[in-house]
Amino acid sequence: MYFNANDVTSFMAQKEFIDTAIVPLVSIDLTSEKIKQSGAEADFLLSLTSFVEQQFKGRLLLLPPFSYSTILKNEELPQQLELQLHNAGFKHVFFITCDHFWTNIGDVVNVIWLPAIPLESMDKGVKNSILEDQLRQVIPTFSTKWAQI
Repeated sequence: MYFNANDVTSFMAQKEFIDTAIVPLVSIDLTSEKIKQSGAEADFLLSLTSFVEQQFKGRLLLLPPFSYSTILKNEELPQQLELQLHNAGFKHVFFITCDHFWTNIGDVVNVIWLPAIPLESMDKGVKNSILEDQLRQVIPTFSTKWAQI
């Protein structure tokens, strides 16, 4: 489910079955040297998390991306957001990112880091194949956490 008016209405009705929140952590770098890479990372991350949502619809809520610039990067923000999500009833919270910085807090919150794959020049079939491969890499992380009580 997505964090929008229609899906949130469904979420409220089915809250006991939707125990997982996914938060994309998206770095925004507007410098001329990094803006294209930053856009490619955002494209990959949003495509991947949307693909994850499609595969696990009814089990998780995909939140809007948490976007930040270098000067706003703060290790405490994901921890605070996770606390709010746990207080809202989510048993599991996963942060998915292409920014290696967040692996520093992987022992405090569930951070899934994946290298960005540039999707902009791929046709739809190749893009879906890449996303399926990436999904296969994150499923064990979800399964392990979901198996824990």
